[in-house]
Amino acid sequence: MSVDARRTRLLNNKSLGSGPVIYWISRDQRAHDNWALLYAIEKANEINQSVVVAFCLEKYPTSNLRQYDFMLRSLEETADTLKHNSIGFRLLIGDGDKQIPKLVSELKPSLIIVDFSPLKNARTKRQKVADNIDTQMTEVDAHNVVPAWIASDKQEFAAYTIRPKITNLLQEYLTDLPDLKAPSVEWSEKNDEVNVVEAIKELGIDESVKPVDWCKPGEAEAKASMQKFFQEKYDDYAEKRNDPTLDGLSNLSPYIHFGQLGPQRLAYDSSKLSVNEDSKKSFLEELIIRRELSENFCLYNPDYKTTKAFPDWAKISHEEHKNDKREYLYSLGELEQAKTHDDLWNAAQKQMTERGKMHGYMRMYWAKKILEWTPDIDKAMEYAIYLNDKYELDGRDPNGYTGIAWSIGGLHDRPWFERPIFGKIRYMNYNGAKNKFNIQKYINQNNQQNLL
Repeated sequence: MSVDARRTRLLNNKSLGSGPVIYWISRDQRAHDNWALLYAIEKANEINQSVVVAFCLEKYPTSNLRQYDFMLRSLEETADTLKHNSIGFRLLIGDGDKQIPKLVSELKPSLIIVDFSPLKNARTKRQKVADNIDTQMTEVDAHNVVPAWIASDKQEFAAYTIRPKITNLLQEYLTDLPDLKAPSVEWSEKNDEVNVVEAIKELGIDESVKPVDWCKPGEAEAKASMQKFFQEKYDDYAEKRNDPTLDGLSNLSPYIHFGQLGPQRLAYDSSKLSVNEDSKKSFLEELIIRRELSENFCLYNPDYKTTKAFPDWAKISHEEHKNDKREYLYSLGELEQAKTHDDLWNAAQKQMTERGKMHGYMRMYWAKKILEWTPDIDKAMEYAIYLNDKYELDGRDPNGYTGIAWSIGGLHDRPWFERPIFGKIRYMNYNGAKNKFNIQKYINQNNQQNLL
């Protein structure tokens, strides 16, 4: 099976070189079920060249040991798989827009393949490289079932506007993926090793946010966790997914975020299973429609991390209520340490800081309360994004930015009944949560977790 050319698009109009094919891996950190790697091998075989995969280890704001340990330990496995398939691996320390041009000068590649990401920083760096090298560069969307630029050419208003566009294309794009096969030409040079301890030390990563033990990194662990979800929780997903006291979620988002599990593999395999139809519909809605709506938002709205991205009705409503009196105001430090008057919110914050993954329902409540307890919407966005990106294993992700913009700014939503502070933004409160699940059980679970 060849890679569908519609999953690819040129980032420059440069000519082909004469050396190996470089795959600049970044977002989709896996060897298997990876359209970008498959495309690199396919192009290399066409021109009788070898393949080398390059990963740029960059330091980001809020970088910490939790996320880097999870990422690097998986890269160890990926590098080993590449080596056993005669594919090169280079670990480059530093920003991609500086390191990749150096590698291009060294290897004189035929072409460069790069992962697609809708996030502004990644797009800017990729395009900077594409514009300043003399080698053809192509990006491949290996993160979405329907490539983001194919699903829509504009920012979609809501799930109901993108759903039919994606659904109509699933028959074409939701396919199985071919097995990884070694390129016809072996990489002859020595591969780099991934030394987790040395890499973290060299980058100067903050070690105060510790790794978690409930979610083990790597492609093999990701596949095992997927199978466990299928066997133990998939059938009850629709019934249990919105109760934070139950272990009803797939818990696969960290693997998807780091690219250790391909969303298409998960979507294809889950779609073929015989389970409760409501559960299957609900799960695929979240995995495909809602997740790819987030990709769409970040791709077509460069202000996705700010209040500028809010819909006009929400901006007007926030402006009308900007001087509303807040009963409680908390600093970033107080929020980070879960020192508010709300024991439910505190439990959610503890779940995030200790476990690295807050339940999806509580993420909405958590973000909306930050809006209620900060002086203005700009601070609310700043604090929510900072905390999410620092502590969540799946931080710095389109899903996170979209969820925060939905909670605070009404993105992909409609105006609701007007009330103080929130204006027409959808409201959530303690009593509403109490009617949905056993909040004391959730509080106890996360207080106990904090003591372990």
